[in-house]
Amino acid sequence: MSKKLVAYFSASGVTGRVAKTLAEAANADLYEIKPQIPYTTADLNWMDKKSRSTIEMQDKASRPAMADCNAPVADADVIFVGFPIWWYVAPHIINSFLEAYDFSGKTIVLFATSGGSDFGRTLEALEDSVRGTAHLMEGKMLNGKHGKDDMAVWIKSLNL
Repeated sequence: MSKKLVAYFSASGVTGRVAKTLAEAANADLYEIKPQIPYTTADLNWMDKKSRSTIEMQDKASRPAMADCNAPVADADVIFVGFPIWWYVAPHIINSFLEAYDFSGKTIVLFATSGGSDFGRTLEALEDSVRGTAHLMEGKMLNGKHGKDDMAVWIKSLNL
């Protein structure tokens, strides 16, 4: 059986709740990806054209620094990476996370939450951030309530 890690970024707590349930279902370690400078409520106002999240999605070069690089990636074979979808892509803090570690020989399964978007161009936008021989795969949108049993069924369906 492979060792698993659930790493997630959660701006409002929604993705964090999903990640905790997923970690329980997968019997995985849990790691929160945190930006060095936390997002404020004003930053997350996607309707404001000057908000940090809107600017981040327009500025592809933007790579926020992480608060730490202590994720136990080296110990895991399968890493679930979760985040909210912003404008059909992952927040750039996810690129920062993927660029900070060597994922050679590991499987990375993406999961996301959103108020209405799907994965869009997310997988494509993250591929260049993964170094090594990792297998990056689009996982699932986990909106709404998903219990531990539902998550376990999904994990099993991945044949990891």
